[in-house]
This record gives sequence, structure tokens and C-alpha cells, in this order.
Amino acid sequence: MTAEYDGTAYWKRNLCVCVFGSLTTIIAMTLLLPFLPLYVEQLGVTDHAAIVQWSGAAYGATFLTAAFTAPLWGRLGDQYGRKLMLIRASLGMAVAMSLIGLSQNVYQLVGLRLLAGLLGGYSSGSMVLVATQTPRAQTAWALGMMSSGVMAGNLAGPLIGGLLPPLIGIRMTFLAAGAIIFVAFLATTFLIKEEPRPRRSGKTAQKGGFASVPDKRPIIAMLATGMLLMFANMSIEPIITVYVAQIVPNPAHVTIVAGLVMSAAALGSILSASRLGRLADRVGHWAVIIGCLLVCAGLLIPQAFVTAGWQLVLLRFLMGLSLGGLLPCVATVIRHNVPERSAGSILGYSTSAQYVGQVAGPLAGGFVGGHFGMRAVFLGTSVLMAAGALYGWMSRPRH
Repeated sequence: MTAEYDGTAYWKRNLCVCVFGSLTTIIAMTLLLPFLPLYVEQLGVTDHAAIVQWSGAAYGATFLTAAFTAPLWGRLGDQYGRKLMLIRASLGMAVAMSLIGLSQNVYQLVGLRLLAGLLGGYSSGSMVLVATQTPRAQTAWALGMMSSGVMAGNLAGPLIGGLLPPLIGIRMTFLAAGAIIFVAFLATTFLIKEEPRPRRSGKTAQKGGFASVPDKRPIIAMLATGMLLMFANMSIEPIITVYVAQIVPNPAHVTIVAGLVMSAAALGSILSASRLGRLADRVGHWAVIIGCLLVCAGLLIPQAFVTAGWQLVLLRFLMGLSLGGLLPCVATVIRHNVPERSAGSILGYSTSAQYVGQVAGPLAGGFVGGHFGMRAVFLGTSVLMAAGALYGWMSRPRH
């Protein structure tokens, strides 16, 4: 790939701005979790079942449109510049979040959440820009920092959403989130520097996406790995409270322990992402990916047989440590196996695959837990992760 440059002199500053922008936009997408049913009720929905249904629709709407549009924004970023896509995403999210705070009925709320997913994509766009503007020897570490920012946003969003509404009100919480994202928009506009890419013409210029990838096996393996990562994280979501209630003797402690279990994996991923990324830069990304999948598969088995809440919290934390290296390594492998002109669109497909895992995980976990028991959820996910490791080993480049 002699026609491609190896990083830009501004890559560290770009990384800082991208981490900040990803953190703020992910917080904005997830902060409404604690108070969403209350907001739906404020908007005129009174029936309890309808409140639950509208809350689920409003929360999932953003991820639905984001999954469909991620490849499109990635492809446009390949053509017109990744910085331009980040400017679009940050400004669009700032406007959408502010308008959500001004919703007058539940239809506007769901519509604006759909709009937020359509206009968003800052974190996935940041992954593309960092992957293509960072020196190759530092790519996995830089993407590990990005992954830590995204995980921190997922962890901090519900916490902030629980603290702010009692202080400033639900509507002002959305307006405050929009204001913070607008700061990210300003930082993106004035601080990020993107190296120009050489223009192409003729037949070469038209060949992009999967058509430009000579060996598609590693790319398909990375799409599957990203999906498995989110699947493993989300598969226990529907059953966790019921499962914790079986092993925690005091009913008053069930929700506290369930919250700790849910956040333990995210915390572990935050702590390990950049370190595993740096390790992958030294020993190889495929080795870290296969090793992480195998360790996760092994840690899922004892989770099915725990007898105390602290054991489950510890095992989920260790699982988070093992999974923290997957996202940066997945993005790095994709970056190293596709032409620079197609990196955005392929990484966009990777983002969509992760959203598929985020949706399929809870659905499969709820079905398996309801029909075959809750232990089967952990054991079944373990088998899937081991199969993913085997598939990754078979798909790795031989050179």
C-alpha cells in the first residue's frame, strides 16, 4: 500500500477530540434509560403496558436507524472526507437531542430518536478517522483508547441520566446533552485535521466497498467477531435480575447486585481496551482476538454455576477485561486488510454487525432463558464464543 500515508502529524490531537466526541454522544444516547418511562408518561401515555412498549420503541429506534445508515456514512466519508462526517454527526446529534427535550407527544419522541440514529454515527466515524489517520504501529492502541471512551459513555450515560433529572428536570437534561455535543461539534470543526487523500480517477475510483477487498475471509471473520462481542455482553440482559434473585438471599439487594453485574463488564473493558490494543500492536492482532474469545468462552462457564452475587460480579468484570481488546483489534484488522479508499464503508458494516449483536443478544438470551433455563444462556454463549475463536483461527492470514 505504497500510495497510502502512514498516519498524520495531528493524530494525537485528532484522537483526543474523537474520544471526547464519542464519549459525549454515547452518553447522550444512553442517559435517558433511567427516566425514559417517566418521560413517556409525561408525554401523555397512561397505560402501564403502553408505557413499557413506547419506552422500548423509543430506546431501540436510535440503534435501528444507526445500524442501517452506518455503512452509508462510512462510504460517504471515504468519498468526501471523514472529518466532514464527524461534523455532520455532531451537529445532527446536538440538534436532535435538543429537540427531544422539546417533544410534545410520544410520536415526536420516537421520530426524533429515529432521527438521532439517522444523523448520528459519531463514534463509528471516529473509529474510521482514527484508524486511517494514526500510524500503523499505534493503530490498535489508539483504537483501544477510542473503545474505552465508548464504553465509558455507555457506563456513565445511565448514571448521569439518574442524577440530572431530579436536579434540572427531564427536558433540561436533554438540552444540556445537546449543548455538550455542540461543544464536541466545535472541537471537531476547529481542532481535527485530516490529511488529504490522493484523488483517483477512472475504474480505480469506482471500485470500493467489498469489491475492492482481495481477501474477504478476514473481513467476514471480523464482522462476526464484532457481532459476537455485543452478543456476549447483551445476552444476559433480559435474565440478569431474575438470575441474581436466585443467588442473592436478601431481596433488597437484588437490584443493586444486578446493576453491579451489568456495569462490571463495561468497567473491565474500559480498563483493558488500550492495554490490550498496545499488546496487539506488539504480538499481533489475530493472536489477541483469538485469545480474548477463548478466555471469554472459559469465563462464561463458571457464570452458570455461581452461588453468590460477588462471584458473578467478579466473573463479569474479568470477562470485560478479556473483551476490551476485541473492538480495537477488529477495527485494526479491517484497516490493515482493506484499501484506504474503502476503510470507511467496511468499518461501517462492522458497526452494523455490532448493532445486530446488540439486538440479537437480548432476544436470544430471553428466549433461551425462558425455554431452557438461565444456565443455558451462559453455556450457549460460551459455545458461540469458542466457535468464533475457531472461525477466527481458520480465517487468519497465513503469511
